[in-house]
Amino acid sequence: MKKRNIILWSALGLGIFLLSSCSDYLNVDKYFKDRMTEEKVFASKDYCDNWLAGVYAYLSKNNMMDVGSKGAALHNFADDMFFGDSRDLNYATFRNGFYNEGTRQDTWTNAYIGIRDASTMIHNIDINQEMSHEDVADYKAQARFLRAYFYWILLRKYGPVPILPDEGLDYMQDYDALACSRNTYDECANFIANEMVLAAYDLPMLRDNRNIARPTRGAALAARAKVLLYAASPLANGNTEMVDLTDDQGNCLISQTYDESKWARAAAAAKDVMDLNFYELYTAAFREQAINQAYPATVRPPYHEIYSNRDFPDGWRDIDPFESYRSLFNGDVAASDNPELIFTRGQNQNANEDIVAMGQHQMPSSVGGWNCHGMTQKQCDAYYMNDGKNCQGMNSEYAGEAGYEGRVDLNPRDKDFVTQAEINAGTYPELGPQGEGISKQYAHREPRFYASVAYNGSVWEMTSAQDQSQRYQKIWYYRDYPNGQQVSASDSHNMRTGIGIKKYYNPQDSYIKDAESTHSNKIEPAIRYAEILLIYAEALNELENGPYEIASWDGSKTMSVGRNTREMQKAMSQIRIRAGLPDFDQTIYDDPDEFRKCLKRERQIELFAEGHRYYDLRRWKDASKEEVVQVYGCNMNLESAQREAFHSPVVISSLPSVFVKKMYFWPISHDELRKNRKLTQNPGWTYFD
Repeated sequence: MKKRNIILWSALGLGIFLLSSCSDYLNVDKYFKDRMTEEKVFASKDYCDNWLAGVYAYLSKNNMMDVGSKGAALHNFADDMFFGDSRDLNYATFRNGFYNEGTRQDTWTNAYIGIRDASTMIHNIDINQEMSHEDVADYKAQARFLRAYFYWILLRKYGPVPILPDEGLDYMQDYDALACSRNTYDECANFIANEMVLAAYDLPMLRDNRNIARPTRGAALAARAKVLLYAASPLANGNTEMVDLTDDQGNCLISQTYDESKWARAAAAAKDVMDLNFYELYTAAFREQAINQAYPATVRPPYHEIYSNRDFPDGWRDIDPFESYRSLFNGDVAASDNPELIFTRGQNQNANEDIVAMGQHQMPSSVGGWNCHGMTQKQCDAYYMNDGKNCQGMNSEYAGEAGYEGRVDLNPRDKDFVTQAEINAGTYPELGPQGEGISKQYAHREPRFYASVAYNGSVWEMTSAQDQSQRYQKIWYYRDYPNGQQVSASDSHNMRTGIGIKKYYNPQDSYIKDAESTHSNKIEPAIRYAEILLIYAEALNELENGPYEIASWDGSKTMSVGRNTREMQKAMSQIRIRAGLPDFDQTIYDDPDEFRKCLKRERQIELFAEGHRYYDLRRWKDASKEEVVQVYGCNMNLESAQREAFHSPVVISSLPSVFVKKMYFWPISHDELRKNRKLTQNPGWTYFD
């Protein structure tokens, strides 16, 4: 490439279409104080480090994160979780589909700037003489991973997007000459998958603690598996309902013909990660004695003749299912000690909306939290009982609704409450020593329930509170208690459903006073091994034909991929057993329809609040069934004297439930449509005047 000023080169790529003011994006003085040529910048290791750090920075911008609060990751909220305040895009606007072509468009801007800057490094890093050949290859591979990941973020949100020429664009041309058409969904997915393979060759298997948030080979291959899973799913694979999503020439951007082999590619991609033999599910050891009330002795699942007598992964004899799941998210396990963590942006991404802030959003207001993240009754019901059965009354409010066949339990919900005598007798050890008065609907549930759900009467430990009287607070959501529905309180401090969330909360977290606030650092779980196992099982289940011969990522072997219940069970059973639940019966594995239902429910539970549900419902084309039914929860208008009625689910009218076709993909902004005349809008959204 010809020598040219680095500031001018930075105009290459679609960033030129993003400019409301050229100076916003052509100014790289935040990295360099003088105007340098490409040769000078990339010949210096220090400048290369700064440049790459700048590319990474875009990955942690608001609306680019995989896990975060409402300001950073709006897609964390679907039919499972809600937020109760009205900052910049309130819940009602979001859930009603009242957002518009100007809403939350920094995803597009930041992703394409990141793509542009990553491409700059890919094309120039080889001139560096200060780094070893291995380091140069690693830096280039990191940039390639980031560029592909930016495209992935765009694809899942907007659907098919323009893929820029690898060599960039000639900035001397006018806008019309620079205009780019949208590529098809398959072209985007294949490009991302191929780029991840190229990156994987030069990425290391392991990073040290200082570089834990940089991608590894496993991260590249895992991201590839995610992308191929989406490409195989109903939204993008033979979806005739999307025939009106076209490019500027009228060509359909979504495959109109179903191709089963896409599932085989997704399964093989997940198996590539598994065959690295590097990752495994994290487990905490069985604890016979409690450390304290915040870290109790292991509550064993009900006796099972197989699983109670075998060690993990064949059984739960030697593990603590509750702590194995809880500590994945609350900061008790460092990233370097977590064999399940494949990719993360690290910790403390954004002071107000990051993974740490998730805990404060969830915590009740009386203990210093914001009390504005809550759970729907549907999500609460999704968790199994500790013996693997459904809870009584599961989804009973949706009986007769399309799509809920076989997912409803019509037995009446338990109306009794735990007595102190039962606590003293150890009848409900999972509820702890302060379990008196708790609805038995919340008793004897699976361990992931207690690691994720702040049910009415649950305890917030806050062991770091300086005033010991503030510790181990039992929080009620009845109207006559401080965290119940208060007429005088702002909307941001009302728990809508009376069912809170504890995922990402650590027992030592405390926000009682600003001067005394303590929180543990949490690591964002962008991709973990449990997801890869779920991808593998889901993709195998969809293969009616085959087997398909699929080459491994590096071409070193060929895999014969077909529907294999033994392989599906091998993947799924690990997740179930780690959760303290018996594996599914063989009849479930033998029936693709039944297994699909169970697989979707398992993702709903295992991956709760990790940024998956919103997109899962869309790729499965289930949003039109799951997001249109009314949202239920506890009756927050009632006081503790009416506790039985409080726990009888009612419609939460302040939480809307709407889904229309245009909500499959986010709208493209009018500004981008003006600047790129070949860019087409997503169905249902408007063009500029």
